[in-house]
Amino acid sequence: MFDLRPIAHVIGILVTCLGLTMLLPLLVDIAEGRGEWDVFLESSVVTIMSGALVAIAASGSKTERLSLQQTFLLTTLVWVVLPMFGAIPFVIGAPDATITNAYFEAMSGLTTTGSTVFTGLDTLPKGILLWRGLLQWLGGIGIIVVAMVFLPELRVGGMQIFRSEAFDTMGKILPRATQISAQISTIYVSLTLLCALIYIGTGMNAFDGAVHALTTVSTGGFANYDASFGVFQGPAEYVAAVFMVLAALPFVRYVQLVNGNTVAIFRDSQVRTFLAIIAVLVLVTVSILVSIFPHHPEQAVREALFNITSIMTGTGYASVDYMRWGPFLVCMFFFIGLIGGCAGSTACSVKVFRYQLLFASIGTQLRKIRAPHGIFTPRYEGRPIGDDVLSSVMSFFVFFVVTLGLISVSLGLTGLDFITALSGAATALANIGPGLGPEIGPSGNFQGLNDAAKWILIFAMLLGRLELMAVLVIFTVRFWRG
Repeated sequence: MFDLRPIAHVIGILVTCLGLTMLLPLLVDIAEGRGEWDVFLESSVVTIMSGALVAIAASGSKTERLSLQQTFLLTTLVWVVLPMFGAIPFVIGAPDATITNAYFEAMSGLTTTGSTVFTGLDTLPKGILLWRGLLQWLGGIGIIVVAMVFLPELRVGGMQIFRSEAFDTMGKILPRATQISAQISTIYVSLTLLCALIYIGTGMNAFDGAVHALTTVSTGGFANYDASFGVFQGPAEYVAAVFMVLAALPFVRYVQLVNGNTVAIFRDSQVRTFLAIIAVLVLVTVSILVSIFPHHPEQAVREALFNITSIMTGTGYASVDYMRWGPFLVCMFFFIGLIGGCAGSTACSVKVFRYQLLFASIGTQLRKIRAPHGIFTPRYEGRPIGDDVLSSVMSFFVFFVVTLGLISVSLGLTGLDFITALSGAATALANIGPGLGPEIGPSGNFQGLNDAAKWILIFAMLLGRLELMAVLVIFTVRFWRG
């Protein structure tokens, strides 16, 4: 049996940091004067003490190098344990929040899914609203580190193609993770502050601007109102669209940009493809809205740009009920959520680069069919794609489709109708936020689902956020024997 103490030490430190973060909403509740501050005081004390005790107990086992098994287990357990403590303020302070609902909300927050089981957001204490935003913001910066450091190292879903760009982390996971976090933190914080200031400039109050900046840059999608972003229709939608796009681009490119390489971000084929897809989808949607529905051109552009960007990046905001836009656009919204943003960003879902590799492989196979004796090699950004990368990507697609089917069937067995089950599985697995239909669509939420369905969706959110195989591998017998 491999040593679990290094894993416990890291998780203990992270839990302690999470407890310290709870002091921010505590201060906000004190300032609001509603007497809700004790919720975060109690939660913070429990979380800090628990994390500190675990970290201290395992402190003698610190190491600069984790084994492959330890790294897989750490990557998964972080996203299992932190929501447990992140749910404590909801259990204590949110009205009628059961343990299931609280853990669902915390998991949705930290995985930046954005699905919510809470109603009456307009009247919740500001501390709770800020905590939801902070969970997503922390989850966003956390997944950047995972995507740039751990997943390339673990060869998950083709991510090893980015190993050299992730600062050559081979064999030095924890120290390099610390260094990378230090480099991207400034960029991440700067984007958040800039987003908040511009939101406030469009007319949001300071609190709404701050919380929505947290959930925009993290591509999380938690809002302070039951109407989601519909409360802020107007210039704020353009601001949100811009920052959702910025957050969905590879953060390693921002690091290169601030270090003087001004062309790397524009030469990245992921970035170009991602922006081109959004442009085409917006053009198609605007054409339909203007021709069929009573939309003014500016309104059509604004609503199409905002909602398409929100769904494709996995943010999950909704400014209108796009279920009323007709079956073609509703169907399109379902599939664009399965595209996602760029690798190494806060965005989720399948990711653009995997589709690029998939189509490169398909193109190569078609050329081989036409010329059986020819030698053809699939390429990505001019470089040959290794067999290990292609195999990993193809496995990811197979796992994704099979898992989507299994989760949909499981949700159906709990009593959900077909649309709710399928879209619920897709939105959880791709970490999008809203599903389709009247219950979990853009004008609804997940509160009315039964507890069994919620736990299935919790597991799906975890799978999707950690690229499926990083979680599924720990359920194999060979993993524990190795």
